[in-house]
Amino acid sequence: MGLKEKLHNLKEQYKGKKIAPAFNALHTFLYLPNETTHSGSHIRGADDLKRTMNIVIMALVPCLLFGMFNAGYQHYLAAGEIQAVSGGFFSSEFWTIDNLLLGAGKILPLVAVSYIVGLAVEFVFAMIKGHEVEEGYLVSGMLIPLIVPIDIPLWMLAVAVIFGVVIGKEVFGGTGMNILNPALTVRAFLFFAYPTWMTGDKVWVEGAVAATGTPDAISGETILGSLAQAKDYSFSAMDMFNGFIPGSVGETSTILILLGALFLIFTKIGSWRIMLSSVIGAVIMGLIFNQIAPSMEGTKFFALMNLPFWQHLLVGGLAFGIVFMATDPVSAAQTNKGKWIYGFLIGFLSVMIRVFNPAFPEGVMLAILLMNVFAPTIDHYVVQGNIKKRLKRIKTA
Repeated sequence: MGLKEKLHNLKEQYKGKKIAPAFNALHTFLYLPNETTHSGSHIRGADDLKRTMNIVIMALVPCLLFGMFNAGYQHYLAAGEIQAVSGGFFSSEFWTIDNLLLGAGKILPLVAVSYIVGLAVEFVFAMIKGHEVEEGYLVSGMLIPLIVPIDIPLWMLAVAVIFGVVIGKEVFGGTGMNILNPALTVRAFLFFAYPTWMTGDKVWVEGAVAATGTPDAISGETILGSLAQAKDYSFSAMDMFNGFIPGSVGETSTILILLGALFLIFTKIGSWRIMLSSVIGAVIMGLIFNQIAPSMEGTKFFALMNLPFWQHLLVGGLAFGIVFMATDPVSAAQTNKGKWIYGFLIGFLSVMIRVFNPAFPEGVMLAILLMNVFAPTIDHYVVQGNIKKRLKRIKTA
């Protein structure tokens, strides 16, 4: 008897029991479910939710691997043990085994905690409610470690994951029913519950932790953090594009995020309308600020206003948020026209929040969560507008 037959027999044995949803999740992770529709119209397709999630994870893997190298690089650079890279993206000074080992030692535990805690909550809710375990957390579990600082304590991440899965998704009915992006809900919880671990210049570069419980070893402020305090930064535009800058684990490399965007568009998983309109919104808001920046010289807003409009896409988590979280098919707008409006406002508001509220330099988090809430309203008015146009067309026919 083969493995598939043994698993099928076990599935039948546990059928109807509390543990059945958990076992079925493990079973269908390896094999395609054998359930088929028997009535009504349906569409045959080669993909399912699990395969869709796996495609997004494949797009995230390059950012994860780069984050490991960058974590080690930023640590040794801030400690003065190495010099800044002098070559391009494939510089041998960056892709070293020392950088990888240090970064992997810090990041892989974040990934493990994210998946273990998040999937445990999913399994518990599946057994309580008696439904199948849903695959939606496969992507959230990968996104969460990529959008937090390298030195975030594991217990803190675990608490935030529980909050994000329960409050951000399960209370709404689970995968497909949530109105907020779960990964961003986790980051928002961390940001407001433990602000000293999510901001400042001591959390972005791996280092020791002081006896007081706060990061205290190596300074490595992000570009947005420096600009918010009207400080200068020493990174070039090419450093920003390549990702050789401090920041959240997977958000720094714009070139890899761009490749991930192309992959998601090619596989028809990510919405190109949302991505493009978000970029347009950010560029327009950046251009507006660049025009009024001279009149704001001497104020606390000047440094961020004067940042070249296109550089807003290279620093912080704007590009990462646009590609991997604004395009979440559950919490984003569903209509084509709605996607243009939804994406444009995300880009527009992200840059606006960065500039006008330096305490929240990562405006993309708040912008996406805000537009998640308004996405159903946008779709509602788009649909109503189409209905009115058709009614007018009937009257004039």
